[in-house]
Amino acid sequence: MTFEPEQLGQSSQELASKLRELRKQAGLSGVRLAARCHMSQSKVSRIENGKVRPSLVDIEQILRALDAPANLIAEISALARLANTEWRNLRELRRKGLGTRQAELRALEASSAHIRYLLPSMLTGLLATPEYVRASLAHSPADTSKAAAGKLERQAVLYDSSKRFTFILTEQAVRWPVVAPLPLAEQMDRLSSLTYLPNVRLGVLPLGTVTPRSPLNTFTIYDASLVTIETSAGSLVLRDSRDIQSYLDEFSGYEECALFGEEGRARLAEWSTSCRS
Repeated sequence: MTFEPEQLGQSSQELASKLRELRKQAGLSGVRLAARCHMSQSKVSRIENGKVRPSLVDIEQILRALDAPANLIAEISALARLANTEWRNLRELRRKGLGTRQAELRALEASSAHIRYLLPSMLTGLLATPEYVRASLAHSPADTSKAAAGKLERQAVLYDSSKRFTFILTEQAVRWPVVAPLPLAEQMDRLSSLTYLPNVRLGVLPLGTVTPRSPLNTFTIYDASLVTIETSAGSLVLRDSRDIQSYLDEFSGYEECALFGEEGRARLAEWSTSCRS
């Protein structure tokens, strides 16, 4: 299936309308359809009114219960895929203000219990020193003062013991010279100190580590409900359960290969010493 980026995330109401119309054509009430799908009637109602974004599994159950023809199955499945995928253009994010993006991320972090980060190229703001944060935003033509402040304020969430964080960083991400050697060494020292937090698991993948796959993009998994994938032009947001499970499986593969605890701290200390020398 091909589509334009601006179509992503825009088909929820159309999907809801088509599902409602299809149920009525089949002569079924919401209660009867819910029973056939093993869903609650309230969930079916919320889906048909566009108040809940159905997963592809939900859609398959509904279409099977309605005995939908093949052409409609293809059309509605495509709509469901679009509804569960969203594109965030970097130009649009800059227009709204990078500080607004920090508020969105803070809300995601507040509503999640376990957040997983794969960082193949550079560090996320939650792990960064103030100097690293400022340097990471230096390329932006917009005013980044609010964004920098927002990144640093968000770091307080790491000390919320009700949440769990797992970070996997490649050696390239740790050692990429975003800042000068001495501040970079201090950044590595901060990473090492964060590994002592009981709710933070931080692992590194040294160069030469054999992994099941090659990491192509930075991605973040919020519980098992949402994945964001970062690119140089913007970010992709995935909400379908099968897409999320695919990223959870990929993350687990890297996690099995990463160095944690004393081994990870030893590598960070080695790289920090190299920067200082």
